[in-house]
Amino acid sequence: MNIDVEGTKKMLKETKPRFCLFGQSVYLFPTPLKELKDTLDELHCPVVYDAAHVLGLIAGGKFQDPLREGAHIINGSTHKTLPGPQHGIILANPKSINDPEWKEKLERKLNYGIFPGVLSNHHLHAMAALGVSLAECLAFGKKYATQIIKNSKALGQALYERGFKVLCPDLGFTESHTLAVDVKENGGGTRVVEDMEKANIIANKNLLPWDDVNTAQDPSGIRLGTQEMTRLGMKEKEMDYVAELIKKLAIDKKKPEAVRKEVMEFRKDFNTIQFCFTPKNEAYKFYELA
Repeated sequence: MNIDVEGTKKMLKETKPRFCLFGQSVYLFPTPLKELKDTLDELHCPVVYDAAHVLGLIAGGKFQDPLREGAHIINGSTHKTLPGPQHGIILANPKSINDPEWKEKLERKLNYGIFPGVLSNHHLHAMAALGVSLAECLAFGKKYATQIIKNSKALGQALYERGFKVLCPDLGFTESHTLAVDVKENGGGTRVVEDMEKANIIANKNLLPWDDVNTAQDPSGIRLGTQEMTRLGMKEKEMDYVAELIKKLAIDKKKPEAVRKEVMEFRKDFNTIQFCFTPKNEAYKFYELA
């Protein structure tokens, strides 16, 4: 993955943005926040990092740490790699701003923008579930995030060895939960994900960097994530079998109905949620440590 940091710095100085948002729907690798920090600080430009997809990996200490690398605000989801109820979350680090006037202005705008700007309540019915999820993240987040990334790399390698065009093989395919795969030669993103869904394997069709944005309904790529498979206890060995199932659909062109039977049989061994509190005194141990 080639990032023209110097070119980006030049563009920032020329355009003098009032606001920078770093976010992707396909987060394969960290964003170069540290490399751009001095330039953005010089421009007094607030930096927001969209961590919707990678918040759990950040919390587990296995991805970049945006608030310490140059971002002033993180927004994210609590139901992706951080496996909790559907919520949004915003974290800020005003201490990273040296200019008192700019700091006060940013805090005021952020607080007002959240309430009454876009929110009117805080969904009390899900707050307890969110609290438990965050506590589980403190207790198990590092192990969970570590296994997610191991599984992503293993799945990427297994797909690559079976003939799939997995993006970024020279970089180990990914440093997150996500893989991007070019399946244009296998029928295109829409055809592949629809066949996968019929076989009980859920994935996203996805535009790739070279696609025309007007082809979003039938892009070249698919996006795969390993966080849910990991949460169910699957490891590297299982990723190899998952890759074989996808190959049967996309390359071998087997009927989805036949592959679905294999998926259902395989899934029978993975019905227990992992990396969470259980009745075996896990919660007691955690709170004792806390």
